[in-house]
Amino acid sequence: MITVRREGVLLETTGLKFENESVMNPAVIAEGNTVHLFYRATSEGNLSSIGYCKLEGPLTVVERRDKPLLFPEFDYESQGVEDPRIVKIENTYYLTYTAYDGYSAMGALATSDTVEHFTKRGVITSQFTYQQFKKRVTPERKKASKYFRTNNRRESVSPTGKKIYLTDKNLVFFPRKINGKFFFLHRIKPDIQWVAVDNLEDLTESFWDNYFLNFTYHIFFESRYPHESSYLGAGCPPIELPEGWLVIYHSVCDTPSGYVYSASAALFDLDNPTIEIARLPYPLFSPETRYEMEGVVNKVCFPTGAALFDGRLYIYYGAADKCIACASVRMSELINELMRYKNE
Repeated sequence: MITVRREGVLLETTGLKFENESVMNPAVIAEGNTVHLFYRATSEGNLSSIGYCKLEGPLTVVERRDKPLLFPEFDYESQGVEDPRIVKIENTYYLTYTAYDGYSAMGALATSDTVEHFTKRGVITSQFTYQQFKKRVTPERKKASKYFRTNNRRESVSPTGKKIYLTDKNLVFFPRKINGKFFFLHRIKPDIQWVAVDNLEDLTESFWDNYFLNFTYHIFFESRYPHESSYLGAGCPPIELPEGWLVIYHSVCDTPSGYVYSASAALFDLDNPTIEIARLPYPLFSPETRYEMEGVVNKVCFPTGAALFDGRLYIYYGAADKCIACASVRMSELINELMRYKNE
């Protein structure tokens, strides 16, 4: 078993209006000894924006802004910008987040050549109603039957006539192009799916139409073990190692007392990330401390960012949808343990 060290709570709510209900689920990118942390902040009424703070080393907060860096501006995100992740590809920062309009949750993108002034690029995941999705995936019904369950069944329009789209979120980019293509993960319950494109402008309605006609081909990762039996989703941006792409993801299981969200780990092929090399058959860590067990949503460890310092991997996560915490593991220990469960 891997020794996981709880580093404790890093950020809690403040009296500032934009973050007086909760802070959670941070995007993280390390540059030298500096860690930039972009976090989901919620105000009363559960309106989300994205705050910013800076760490020196993995754990010491040295700066925290008193205003959100990103906030709702457009109709597609009118009720919140949520759960950011960030990578740098070549000279551009790609910050992805969930755009929520009160009915639909979709993956959106903002880009920048600095860590401060981001330009929103809009929704880049699918915008199809459940009925549109079902119609396209029906030819694969036997292989895709789990996608027609309650999790995804939704009305096509709201009482006011607004379109309601299939929930498509947890948008996470790989930190470099693979075989010349942008490669990213997204999640339509219960699995994680993948996309590879030459240009992000290719993500048109026509692209998604064809994508759904061959939907099961794009399943990246499926549940296998009890701790991920309900569903799973992309967590931290993948980390490139000699052994492969390390993916820290969130896994969810249903219990008599509700869902339990854990942080889990798997390894994928460097040249073809759709090939799974190894996966831990148990969670990397699960809720056990008070700040993970009790909050806005109980029993949640939701990993969204990671940084490597002196051979230790620091994993930043939302704890019980209330605060931001960190746990760390020795990277060599994690990789050695993963390789014990290498796929045949």
